[in-house]
Amino acid sequence: MKNFPLHKVVRLIEPGPVVMVSTLYHGRANLMTMGFHMMMQHDPPLIGAIVGPWDYSYDALHTTGECVIAIPGVDLIDKVVDIGNCSGNEVDKFAHFAFTRRKAKQVAPPLVDECLANIECRVADTQLVGQYDFFILEAVQAWINPERKEQRIFHHKGDGTFSVAGRTLNRQDRMIRWKQFQD
Repeated sequence: MKNFPLHKVVRLIEPGPVVMVSTLYHGRANLMTMGFHMMMQHDPPLIGAIVGPWDYSYDALHTTGECVIAIPGVDLIDKVVDIGNCSGNEVDKFAHFAFTRRKAKQVAPPLVDECLANIECRVADTQLVGQYDFFILEAVQAWINPERKEQRIFHHKGDGTFSVAGRTLNRQDRMIRWKQFQD
């Protein structure tokens, strides 16, 4: 074993696929790229997300209490990275990056039509926002696009590199304690 710097631990245990967060504030839709999030609970489905005051989307999420988490396929990686490199106060990201808005069912922010999945969320808890910029979101509606050709997701490794999810390993027969979550 070799010592590894603590400030790089994110490279070892990244939280999940890179996603985009769609918000709507003062009539203007915005997208932000997010890599720091995690599932917290199955039922109701709770998602922890880091959105800080340095993000243009922070005020929208904090004020409206709503967002959509859009999960892009690996074919969108360059657009998703570029979205993370500009600010919504300067760029209409839906228009600039040619993403199609689709009306959500439960929340005001739009779905992102080109993504693999969209999860409509409402803020469930803000107790950790002041100290950690950590929002707890409750998923209130979810959508998938199974007909989309590219179904692979990608993960940020904390240093500008990404890994692509590929082959699925099925161990449902061994997950005897969690059968209630299998379909």
